[in-house]
Amino acid sequence: MKTVIVIPARFKSSRFPGKPLTMIAGKSLLRRTWERCTLAMPAAAIWIATDDERIAVHARDFGAQVVMTGADCLTGTDRVYEASLKIDADLFLDVQGDEPLIEAADILAVQAFAEAHPGAVVNGMAPILDEGDWYSRMIPKVVAAPDGRLLYMSRAPIPNNKADALVSAMRQVCVMAFDKASLAAFAGAAGKTPLEEIEDLEVLRFLEMGIDVRMVRVSAASIAVDLPDDVAKVEAALRVRGLP
Repeated sequence: MKTVIVIPARFKSSRFPGKPLTMIAGKSLLRRTWERCTLAMPAAAIWIATDDERIAVHARDFGAQVVMTGADCLTGTDRVYEASLKIDADLFLDVQGDEPLIEAADILAVQAFAEAHPGAVVNGMAPILDEGDWYSRMIPKVVAAPDGRLLYMSRAPIPNNKADALVSAMRQVCVMAFDKASLAAFAGAAGKTPLEEIEDLEVLRFLEMGIDVRMVRVSAASIAVDLPDDVAKVEAALRVRGLP
């Protein structure tokens, strides 16, 4: 089975315009994410998917392969689908371009589960360790069955109780795995599905289409960059972890 990593990256983010090119301790967010991916897979198996020439030029400058996609992609997964039409592979690992601290072991865990379960849509999840993250609308919360089947994902603090207090919860880690058929089914929907539109979480499109998503537990090391304030969090984590 031929497996590749696709990193979707767009310039026109509504919450953080130009986010992939934002500098974090001397390197762009996109480069940091790509470099973390190279710890899991050779550079020849990693592609950056974008519709923006500024991102493409920057990515090629630091040695990344680029696949150009349309400007009308609704989500990162739609962009991975477009990339899959141009890249010869059986399994596509989607590592979101705002994951500068993603662990290679976590990417490989999602890959291993997907390769052992052909046809499955697979996503990473990690424990929520801070109550502030549980309440944050920027962090998708995951509710899964004991066997890992995704039951629901929300920006709201779930699972919840009458005391509105964190007991035990998981968050999404933005590493996903799809085969070409799953990507084609996703992209074949007539726009965003209702819950996907409300929550702004593309994984829900699979659930609303009746396609199972399997969650794989990974480490809590990742810190996604959703807003400008997250840059300082990542830089602090780099210092604590002794990473360049």
